[in-house]
Amino acid sequence: MKQSVHHFTISTRGKGLYEFTRTLSEWVRDQKIHTGLLTIFCRHTSASLLVQENADPTVQGDILSYFDRLAPDDGPYEHNYEGLDDMPAHLKTALTQVQLSIPVIDGGLVLGTWQGVYLFEHRVRPHRREIVLHLLGE
Repeated sequence: MKQSVHHFTISTRGKGLYEFTRTLSEWVRDQKIHTGLLTIFCRHTSASLLVQENADPTVQGDILSYFDRLAPDDGPYEHNYEGLDDMPAHLKTALTQVQLSIPVIDGGLVLGTWQGVYLFEHRVRPHRREIVLHLLGE
């Protein structure tokens, strides 16, 4: 059994979905692991991870609109020390996830035809988000 670990950052421009499937695929391929499991972890409480459609950009717009209706920036939140968008960002992260697991077969990610992996930035301001990868397999 072999394992590999990697850290990298994604710079965001504010709220949105930032696809990084290609980065993952290239790193996995370079590890020379034929069969295994990739764990992706986002080290933040105001951003999350999604596997989502990557063909039609209106999907991303609808997701952003939906989450903004669920947790609006101008909601009646007690926590606001880091800005009005901080508590809604925490709520959006609680409704999504900060960790994904994706199978690796034949040295590549097992994703559907229209699936991509995204960092879901919930804050208004730009941020640098740290992502940790752990690949285990043979």
